[in-house]
Amino acid sequence: MMYKALFLLLFSFAAARVNAQENNEKNNDGTITGKITDSITGKPIEYATISLFKTGDKKPVNGAVTNNEGRYKLTSVDTGKYKIVVEFLGYQPHTMANVQINKKKPSVDLPAIVLAKNAVTMQAVTVTSSKGLIENKIDKMVFNAEKDLTSQGGVATDILKKVPQVSVDVDGNVELAGSSSIKFLINGKPSTAFGSNITDVLQSIPASQIKSIEVITNPGAKYDAQGLGGIINIILKQSKVKGINGNVSLTAGTLNENGSFNFNARKGDFGVNAFLSGNERIVTAVPFSSHRLSTDTSAKTIADLQQDGSAHFKRHGSESGVGFDYTYKKKNNFSGSFRYGNFGYNGYGLTSQSQMIYAQNGGNLISSFASQNHSNSNSKFNNTDISFNYKRTFNKEDQELEINTNLSTEPNTSNAANYQYFQPVDSLFYGTYNSNPGKQKEREIAVDYSQPIKEDIKLGVGGKINHRDIISNATVFGYQTTPKIYQYDTALSNNLNYKQDVYALYGELSFPVAKLFDTKIGGRYERTEIDAFYSNAQQQVGKHGYNTFVPSIFFSKKLGDDQSIRLSYSKRIERPDYFDLNPFINTADPKNISAGNPYLQPEIGHRYELSYNKNFASAGSFMVSLFYRTNDHDIQPFIVYYPSLKVGDSLYTNVAVSTRQNIGTENNMGLNAYVDLHMNEKLSIRSNLAFFERHTVNVLNPGYNINSFNYRINMNASYQFNKNLAGEFFGNFNSARNEAQGKYPSFTNYSFAFRKQIWKKKGSIAFTANNPLKQYVDQKTELFGPNFTVNNVRHVPYRSFGINFTWKFGRLEFKKEKEENKESAPAPSEG
Repeated sequence: MMYKALFLLLFSFAAARVNAQENNEKNNDGTITGKITDSITGKPIEYATISLFKTGDKKPVNGAVTNNEGRYKLTSVDTGKYKIVVEFLGYQPHTMANVQINKKKPSVDLPAIVLAKNAVTMQAVTVTSSKGLIENKIDKMVFNAEKDLTSQGGVATDILKKVPQVSVDVDGNVELAGSSSIKFLINGKPSTAFGSNITDVLQSIPASQIKSIEVITNPGAKYDAQGLGGIINIILKQSKVKGINGNVSLTAGTLNENGSFNFNARKGDFGVNAFLSGNERIVTAVPFSSHRLSTDTSAKTIADLQQDGSAHFKRHGSESGVGFDYTYKKKNNFSGSFRYGNFGYNGYGLTSQSQMIYAQNGGNLISSFASQNHSNSNSKFNNTDISFNYKRTFNKEDQELEINTNLSTEPNTSNAANYQYFQPVDSLFYGTYNSNPGKQKEREIAVDYSQPIKEDIKLGVGGKINHRDIISNATVFGYQTTPKIYQYDTALSNNLNYKQDVYALYGELSFPVAKLFDTKIGGRYERTEIDAFYSNAQQQVGKHGYNTFVPSIFFSKKLGDDQSIRLSYSKRIERPDYFDLNPFINTADPKNISAGNPYLQPEIGHRYELSYNKNFASAGSFMVSLFYRTNDHDIQPFIVYYPSLKVGDSLYTNVAVSTRQNIGTENNMGLNAYVDLHMNEKLSIRSNLAFFERHTVNVLNPGYNINSFNYRINMNASYQFNKNLAGEFFGNFNSARNEAQGKYPSFTNYSFAFRKQIWKKKGSIAFTANNPLKQYVDQKTELFGPNFTVNNVRHVPYRSFGINFTWKFGRLEFKKEKEENKESAPAPSEG
């Protein structure tokens, strides 16, 4: 097909560029030699680092270290003009410019370079150029989780609460810039784990395992189009420091317990890493109540349904993995990883319910009954991710080729049962139990190539193929009052076989417009093909496909060295997940049924953003952004009330059915501001403010359009009492979230943390407290639609205390931190 042919053509073009470059490199025979000595003693300096830069470039093209005689040798140097930078711990760096290599003089022996010691001799190794908690980069924002105290001992969702433009509710559901449609990645890679239950996975990753979190609200053409809110990339800890090192972290708490172990080893151009982590959410009870009033217009009656009960649940998760990276001949990097995760959930509950039917006129009681519902459920899934990557760099700055492959598989199973008795609890009149095994498999290969055309002009092209297969089988048995046995239920049992293939090609070009501003424009074409079979669908969707063109454009301008402004636009898509599409009917609560919708259409979003960033040097930074987003075929949860509903041979009365629907159009306009103030050497204050206005046009229920104002405010204050003791406070408030059919609850949380460093800062002990003044967070939900209103209240246990112990071990070689994603320094050559 045409898109496959284009992908092959693109791959051939990239390979041809590599071969051409290889042939050119064979002509590089220049050498640079020299010697490094101490300015006072005149003795040679061993292991000094020499970096070679082409004049005007920011990345080194070659490098070496000095031998025991202080001498160095740079080989395979192309013709041109260079500068040499010499660095060694405890000495001032030295730069030598205008080093010329040409055909007439391919070898240069430079005069000895003398290094002067720093004025202050360090008693302990310190890292200069330390990163802040928040880094605002050209195309993303980075939250350096390692520097956060109040998240220690917690899980991934505890860290996400701190990230600008990200909000997390009491159940761990995540929104980015007001949208729950987010593309989650781990170390830049997709995982089937996020396709099953994102909340469970995020709450099973210990915070101690996370190095940083990258947030991209307006992704460029290089990124997948999936995710209306944008992309969240979780970077796990992995050291590239030479030697053997690692850390151990253990947390004991009243709600969560977790631990992690990281190990890294590197010698020369080869490095390996391994990790093991686990998390357990201790069994907790969630009391709840629900009150629903509904009207049967044909029977002219009003039904009053009251439900009160308590749900108990616990959660666990563990992950392990190994990885490697190897650099061959300076410009070829091979890396790979293997990850395995095991996740599980167990819950049980007891609900007392009463139903009274009144006449619509006069209010006379027609009928009433009381019952009790017993339920239990459990689910577990294992996830395996395997990736292999190759990266090729060239002498020309920013010229790169990357080939990435990824395989992710996940067998899963879930079981559920419920039993309803008339009050008093002596007569079973309804019951079901089901088993639902399944399997997901995702395969992906991506090719990315970047080519500088001129000094400030850069072209990027690439493509990706993603295959996703899902198999699910649900077997349901229902209770028959006559003759009191469980029988296979053909109406509720189903199976599905879902295949989704996405083929993508992209191109983007970066260039300056005179001296006014920098521009990056791009376009991404994605072809989606779906082949799905749902055994219980009234009409099979069958094979179908659609094309999506996703443009993006960025304008940025530096206003001096400490501030910048950016204007951007991107188009995004939300493909319905198979959980949304699966027509399985969940009757665990016969009065509140849920089901999938195999006829959902993809949701399309357009996002515009204007942002401004200002750095105040050591005093802090400020960032503000304005955005406007419009979504077509907006997907939201949707409830329809039925006085009676027949499913197979079973008749359900006074029932609300919840599905996901293309509700219509949603428009959001808002502002996000982040400020980081370093009041003095000890006190720092950070705050994030987000406000947006939402307008929803409901085409399913005309006249039920919604306008709402939403906001989020948080503040984080940290204080360094002394060099070994630090404390933090974090407070957060999310306003109620308004959707097409009502209002979902607001959320308030706050936390304290203290950390004491021990053993010459190789170890630390931290104490954390979340919402210490109140055991529960009260969650009130108000929903409405044609002929019904619902008011729910849940009391979610949130108060917790925890103590964390962390120990770092191994021998490290500290160097100045370099920016994320910057090319690693060249491998040393023989002196």
